[in-house]
Amino acid sequence: MDEQSDRTALLSALTTEHFVLQTANNSTYAEASARSTLYVMALSSILVAMGFVASSTDLLIPFAVISLPAVFLLGIFTVIRLVESALDSLQCLKGIARIRGYYRTLGPEAARYFSRQYGRWPEVEPPALRFGPALAFFGTTAAMIATINNVVAGVGIALLTRFLAPSAPYWVAAVAGITGALVLTWLFYAYQRWRFDDYDARTHQSADDAHA
Repeated sequence: MDEQSDRTALLSALTTEHFVLQTANNSTYAEASARSTLYVMALSSILVAMGFVASSTDLLIPFAVISLPAVFLLGIFTVIRLVESALDSLQCLKGIARIRGYYRTLGPEAARYFSRQYGRWPEVEPPALRFGPALAFFGTTAAMIATINNVVAGVGIALLTRFLAPSAPYWVAAVAGITGALVLTWLFYAYQRWRFDDYDARTHQSADDAHA
């Protein structure tokens, strides 16, 4: 094929890939929404059930011991997958950005319409980073579910503390629960930052290997 035919074939392939990446990116949002909804619904059901048995300590304690750890584990699995879904979305957006970079080479009109300033992340800085990465990482869907899940863990810790030390003041159980929730929140934040940093490092390493 001549140069014009090669360019036309490449443009057609890139357009198809652009569509595939957009579809895959949309699927990450749908998955994140479905998993978050599933967790919240499970938690809501458990809380309603606990309300029915709250009048009886003999029923409440065994029910809480069984249900709260189960919900907490479900929350951990959900949060881990939500972080991975966010990374999948970033991968798709980076692929779209590379294709837009090629579109800019098609001519002066294309260079204007597909310029970086009219693009989205990673071509431009996302608005979420305006106040720094620390707040940005707490604005993810995974952070929202993790915070709720950590509160659940804090309640479980408070109940366990009260059960093991019934003679202790009520504030002891409250402090134990709040401390546990804060520690778990910090651990989640550290995990999320590690996953994103590891992703960036692997992406840069792959790019360096490709240019070598």
